[in-house]
Amino acid sequence: MIRKVLAIESSCDDTSVAVVDDKGFVHSCLSQSQYEAHKPFGGVVPEIASRNHTHHILPLIDAVLKQAVCTWDDIDGLVVTSRPGLVGSLIVGLVTVKTLALVFNKPFIGVNHLEGHLVAPLLSDSTYKPSEDFTYPFVGLTVSGGHSSLYFVPSFGTYQELGSTIDDAAGEAFDKFAKMVGLGYPGGVQVDQWSQKGDKARYQFPRPLIKEDNFQFSFSGLKTAALRTLEKIPEAERKAELPHLCASYQEAIADVLITKLGQALKKLGLKRAVITGGVSANSRLREKAQELSQNDGIQIQIPPIRYCTDNAAMIGFAGIQRLNRGERSTQSLGPKPRAPLDQDHS
Repeated sequence: MIRKVLAIESSCDDTSVAVVDDKGFVHSCLSQSQYEAHKPFGGVVPEIASRNHTHHILPLIDAVLKQAVCTWDDIDGLVVTSRPGLVGSLIVGLVTVKTLALVFNKPFIGVNHLEGHLVAPLLSDSTYKPSEDFTYPFVGLTVSGGHSSLYFVPSFGTYQELGSTIDDAAGEAFDKFAKMVGLGYPGGVQVDQWSQKGDKARYQFPRPLIKEDNFQFSFSGLKTAALRTLEKIPEAERKAELPHLCASYQEAIADVLITKLGQALKKLGLKRAVITGGVSANSRLREKAQELSQNDGIQIQIPPIRYCTDNAAMIGFAGIQRLNRGERSTQSLGPKPRAPLDQDHS
């Protein structure tokens, strides 16, 4: 029985290490952001990301073990994100875990980053725990810079993708809009902040595919509509209109995401859902999720913001469940930059 694991997440630009037990309790989770390193470029530069992972990963491991009051004798296994993600970033985590597995004679497993996001709302720690009666099956909405997908999740390890984005992910749409209006990187957080003082009804941006009888998403048309709207606003008036532009744009994205989630729940006859991924930290999305919960009697779990963005705690919880089902990875395990969750059996 695997009681406690050390997990590493390095699929993109955040380096994260955690100690998690088989109940999903997070004993320690520390992450190192690379925002400042990538900010001058307006987005993640893969080579810079992988290089920074090599600088941060070993000090984070030492710090996490110390914070969790653990030694290597207390760690029963290792978990690492092996797919999907930036190849160079994934390699840093994989090589580290495979080396530690050999040095300390520990079993390890590589897991899908998206599976980690889907179990993130089920994590707990000293200040947070999910609803005790929340269980499978549920519908999962994963929204981040690279993913916008709906899943039917009948049980852990079984995933059916209901729909996903056909172009830009929601987080990418936020980032591109932020760059468009001069807010810089990371965009989603700044759009959320500026929208707090804006009128979300000032601009009527389109809601792509919202009336279609499917669970696909599309945000490229919304991005184009925003650009055309911006071009019609005189330069001298743009700053004054910025809060309203942000609020209206954010409302369009949140409206599409929650409407599609509600449609999926209705079609499947379910009353439980999780919303997870970096965009699940968005304040308006959370407000609309609360409205859906109250109006339709839906039980919705959204993780605390610390578990919304990429983190090793969610990876650890996904991995420890797989380790306890007897699954193991071998030293031949390599990175996969693309790995759809519903087709992922490795």
